[in-house]
Amino acid sequence: MQPVRTHEVANQPPPFGARDLWNEDAGLREALAREGGGAFESTVAAYGARAGGELLTLSHEAHRDRPRLRTHDAAGRRIDTVEFHPNYHAIMQAAIGQGVAGLSWARPVAGAHVSRAALAYLHYQAEPGSSCPLTMTHAAVPVLLREPSMRAWADGVAACRYDPRDVPAADKRGLTLGMGMTEKQGGSDVRANTTRATPLPGGEAYELRGHKWFFSAPMSDGFLVLAQAPGGLTCLLLPRRLPDGALNGFRLMRLKDKLGDWSNASSEIEFDAALAWRVGEEGRGIATILGMVMLTRLDCMLGSAGLMRMALSQALHHCRHRQAFGRALIDQPLMRNVLADLAVEAEAALALSMRVARAVDASPRDPAEAAFARVATAIGKFWICKRAPAFVNEAQECLGGAGYVEESLLPRLYRQAPLNSIWEGSGNIQCLDVLRALSREPASLAALQEELARAEGLDADYDRALARLQVALARSHDESQARALVMRLALQLQAATLLQAGSPVAVTFCRSRLREGPSAVYGALAEDTPFASLIERAAG
Repeated sequence: MQPVRTHEVANQPPPFGARDLWNEDAGLREALAREGGGAFESTVAAYGARAGGELLTLSHEAHRDRPRLRTHDAAGRRIDTVEFHPNYHAIMQAAIGQGVAGLSWARPVAGAHVSRAALAYLHYQAEPGSSCPLTMTHAAVPVLLREPSMRAWADGVAACRYDPRDVPAADKRGLTLGMGMTEKQGGSDVRANTTRATPLPGGEAYELRGHKWFFSAPMSDGFLVLAQAPGGLTCLLLPRRLPDGALNGFRLMRLKDKLGDWSNASSEIEFDAALAWRVGEEGRGIATILGMVMLTRLDCMLGSAGLMRMALSQALHHCRHRQAFGRALIDQPLMRNVLADLAVEAEAALALSMRVARAVDASPRDPAEAAFARVATAIGKFWICKRAPAFVNEAQECLGGAGYVEESLLPRLYRQAPLNSIWEGSGNIQCLDVLRALSREPASLAALQEELARAEGLDADYDRALARLQVALARSHDESQARALVMRLALQLQAATLLQAGSPVAVTFCRSRLREGPSAVYGALAEDTPFASLIERAAG
């Protein structure tokens, strides 16, 4: 009997397929040049092609086949190792080799931080889970450079070589770094940490006993941790392997069963006479680790911006190829409003992130840029990361049910989307940090106001919103209103960045976010918005 044909497949978009994430992203190309990374354009362009092709393909299995904890070998010896899918190692090899973790330190010239930021943004679109160890490895270097004796660790990052072997750091071709800050009883309140660091004879070595509730990337070669030394909370470097090859005295208790971020391992650990070396002064652990926080917060911004960009690309691809009610979805007026609004949001997120990357890049040479970076990372980290989950959900809705099944990339992006707003300090932590900067650090407030003033006169909606914001900044700030203030600061900064860049999305952003206030939903732009040009720009 011939099988009965019930239907033919029609009106289904083709596979998303490999694409060049650099050539499709006009906002990224312009931002790299504008913020000082033009000398590295060929490096970033090459990674954009690789991330949207080879790495995006590898990421599917790396994400689906989650890391596995092996506490013991077959003979019963403690090994505390984590096994990853081979694709994970291939992705890490490509990323580290291209400089996603080490470019800033391998080529420490003007524009290096901006260019590495662009690489991080591209990488997050392809495989966000591996961005965790890449970010921590990159951000650990300024902390390590505080101690001349740890120069070899910084050099291991700058080598831009991935070496997954579980051997002592001195035997590695390149190094990766993780961290362990939070404990069960404290979370973000790291001053409540109970892990004890007991000095050993000689001065800088300590024995650790205690635990960490979140211990990120446990297969890294070393970890920055906070513990209570006799002089107070102190930062220490804990190697995974001791110089003689023995496993250090920490035990992996379990891997976190996370909502998303599946390709990356996060763990709970206990210290059992673990050996670590002090970084910075005793009792100055938080001040020491702040050298890392600005960089990790910037990467949270870049990660969320990258997530938005990939979700938008998925939605645009589907809407180009899917017909409904007699025409392509991308030609439907209400869908065009949604897509244009998403395009504006994504470019604003990238623009501010890259502007902050320039401030970070210039910080060692320019005190005003350092002061701006100090406050702008917290502002941007709060707002951009907070916008990502709703953004990805809207992109899912563009695909309908197809965006909710695992054959689509969007469920993975949706699970990933909340992470950056939680990691490196939740929204409340960021907003309270902004209040501290504004009230206690005159240089940060002055740098912020100067940045906003540069865009005055470029747009009437911007000017009116800035006048209202200046009144709010002049008042004393109640903690309960911190989120409302930081939201306004973030929108004004995004608008200032877009206006100064001459971005084609700037006027729409100012009208829809500053004049009318941010809408509770995407797709509520005014009817005279230039939908076609906004969508065309986003489509590349």
